[in-house]
Amino acid sequence: MILSGCEKGLMADYAKGFLVPASVVCVALALCGGCQRYERAVGLYLDAAYYRELGQKDKAIERLNEAVRVDETFSFAYFLLGRIYEDLGRYDMSAACYRRVTELDPRSFGGLFGLGRTYEILKEFAKAADAYAKACEVDPNHLQAHLGATRSSMKAEQYDRALTFGHRAEQIEPNATDVQKLLGDVYQSRNDYDGAIRSYKRALEIDSNDADAMIGLAVAYIRSSRYEPAQGLLNTVLRTKSDSSVAHRHLGYCLLRLGQTDGAIASYAKAVKLDEKDWEAHRGLGVAYMLKAFGGTDQSLAAKAVERWRVSLQIKPDQPSADVLRRLIENYSGQ
Repeated sequence: MILSGCEKGLMADYAKGFLVPASVVCVALALCGGCQRYERAVGLYLDAAYYRELGQKDKAIERLNEAVRVDETFSFAYFLLGRIYEDLGRYDMSAACYRRVTELDPRSFGGLFGLGRTYEILKEFAKAADAYAKACEVDPNHLQAHLGATRSSMKAEQYDRALTFGHRAEQIEPNATDVQKLLGDVYQSRNDYDGAIRSYKRALEIDSNDADAMIGLAVAYIRSSRYEPAQGLLNTVLRTKSDSSVAHRHLGYCLLRLGQTDGAIASYAKAVKLDEKDWEAHRGLGVAYMLKAFGGTDQSLAAKAVERWRVSLQIKPDQPSADVLRRLIENYSGQ
């Protein structure tokens, strides 16, 4: 599609990821058209935008599909299709539409950002990272694009790349707790606990009440064998967020490492009660029960441990060291 000057102005907004108001598109594109086929596609696009506003998304999709049959290079229609499919949770279809936008316009920020977002939802993290990275090239100062590139690169285990985008996000917005927490997560993922501690502490300097930053910092302390400061942070979290199953689970592990088995059992039990699908909490509770069984005469504790381990494996059969857990279950299930 060859764009006129007027259309390029509209495309500038569209490239930033915004949907241009239908009334503006109607006037501007009608004036700039000059081609019957194109004018027909624009009319269908406007119908679709109207139906979307009314919540009639099936009709909107129908009009947009017709629009791209009329003019297969009409990127506005593909972009709006991508948004509607995304609204409907049809992420494969959404990604396909955003891909088509980027084929027609490789510098479309909206298409690239939408593609990254849908790939991330689909857990295709390497593809999401690539799409976000290209969006960052188009707009080097867009915070959310850099955060998306950081998250997706981290989940794709591309840690150096994640740090590159994370540090750029930090330059864009130095005082954002979300940026510092995400950097902490990246450092944590690459086993750089000193780096993680620095970032989480920076997040808490910005917002001293951020529970997620406290939990992240506690985990970094745990992984560097600093259990007492981790315990203090987790207790602080639980004073205001007593329903945090994650905090209870990590506290259970801390208490185990500090030799406080009864406290660990209580914390793990709370985590399981709050989140029955937390396989790590079930597994930890089993370990705590078994340690308690070794130190006393109550043989029912071993049976409780085996029960928790079985539940943990039912929830996540492919968990780390699953074979070890199965052997423990086999060894102790007869007691």
